[in-house]
Amino acid sequence: MAAQPRFQPDAGPAPEDRKHPVDETLPPFKMFTSGLQHVAAMYAGVVAPPMIVGPAVGLSARDTAFLMGASLFTAGIATLLQTLGFWKVGARLPFVNGVSFAGVTPMIAIGKDRGYDGIAVIFGAIIVASVLGFVLTPYFSKLVRFFPPVVTGTVITLIGVSLLPVAFRWAQGGDPAAPGFGSMKNIGMAALTFVIVLGLRKLLRGFLQQIAILLGLVAGTLVAIPLGMTGLDALRDADPVGFPTPFHFGAPQFEIAAIISMCIVMLVCMTESTADMLALGRIVDRPADERTIEGGLRADTLGSAISPLFNGFMCSAFAQNIGLVAMTKVRSRYVVAAGGGILVLLGLCPVAASVIALVPLPVLGGAGIVLFGSVAASGIQTLASAALEKGENALIVAAAVGIGLIPIAAPEFYHAFPKDLLVVLDSGISTGCVVAIVLNLAFNHLGVKDRSSEAPSDSQSESEAESESGVGAVVEPHPDSHPDPHPDALPVR
Repeated sequence: MAAQPRFQPDAGPAPEDRKHPVDETLPPFKMFTSGLQHVAAMYAGVVAPPMIVGPAVGLSARDTAFLMGASLFTAGIATLLQTLGFWKVGARLPFVNGVSFAGVTPMIAIGKDRGYDGIAVIFGAIIVASVLGFVLTPYFSKLVRFFPPVVTGTVITLIGVSLLPVAFRWAQGGDPAAPGFGSMKNIGMAALTFVIVLGLRKLLRGFLQQIAILLGLVAGTLVAIPLGMTGLDALRDADPVGFPTPFHFGAPQFEIAAIISMCIVMLVCMTESTADMLALGRIVDRPADERTIEGGLRADTLGSAISPLFNGFMCSAFAQNIGLVAMTKVRSRYVVAAGGGILVLLGLCPVAASVIALVPLPVLGGAGIVLFGSVAASGIQTLASAALEKGENALIVAAAVGIGLIPIAAPEFYHAFPKDLLVVLDSGISTGCVVAIVLNLAFNHLGVKDRSSEAPSDSQSESEAESESGVGAVVEPHPDSHPDPHPDALPVR
């Protein structure tokens, strides 16, 4: 008698049918709370540039508040372009976009004490720079081949380290001119929030552990209210509904000097966004290839071109949210898209935005130390796979990190340089990235043709050879990266 077939348990979907975590959707409540956590982490960074630029160009408090609401609205649109995307626009990663700090100093120089005219010139320059950036995107994205682990690990580490001073300043109170800046009260509140976040991460499990940052911000704010560290004035004065009327400050004006200045800022933003996408791709186990970088830069530049129409500034990647992804392990791009939707609603509902604004900066600073430290830790983890013992890779890291830390360790180091150069030099991420790329080319590409043509020995695997020569490691697809969001993408190598 023929043997009966044995019962085979259901093994689940085949690997090729399994969704990559980046493309998974969560239940509505988890989607909302996780998205809200991203908004809470980035809120201060979005409203800070208009808060600085508005008074500098001579706007009233009411107009400055209007700029802040518009920045939230346009940051939400740019984030939706990145996460959901259309056509060839969008990285389709859990990638957050917001107002770039790189443009603050040039925008103040362009519009200082000019009121509405100054804002109109700034908006005109941003539109032109963004359109040019969109055109250059296919060519700029090809630089991805020059970002092996020795470069990406260096840049990711610099991103985290460069953000830590922001968290420290928040912990002190945010405004150096304020009377309580750096007080024991502010730092104590930041320390308490820091401990709360760590404790929640240790004690909680599952979804609650994933939103430990949000819970820590809520707990810290509740403690701060009776201590008088947050007020309800902004909540009482806010309008329930408000739309960022297009061209509220007048039609854009175009001046050559302003356009050139903002074009430089756009190149800086594109460099930082490229590094951030490479960092995020590694964290979510979907390495960013050339097509992903191209789509992400298109979303950056398109979002920046649209932003001035609704009275917003140039948009680029928010690295602090990369730390949140690394810490929570929630990799779904739809969670960040939910955060983008929340940002749009906050821009349309000033009273709702004021609720988020209740979180005191010291509380945000305490949580920020954990977030930004997580980014630096991810960079160190990447460097561990960069074969630092091979060739001059350790020297590349040492030089790039050293140059990248100059704006952090010695903020006045470049004070005698032309202001236009400061747009690049004051960004440790940009300078460190450029140094790492140039040194990688010099040590691992130029003059090593004969060595690279040799077959790897038995003691050296092919992957080790690639790590030593500084090529190839970044663009390899992850085995679980199905479905491919860009099925027609060609391999970079």
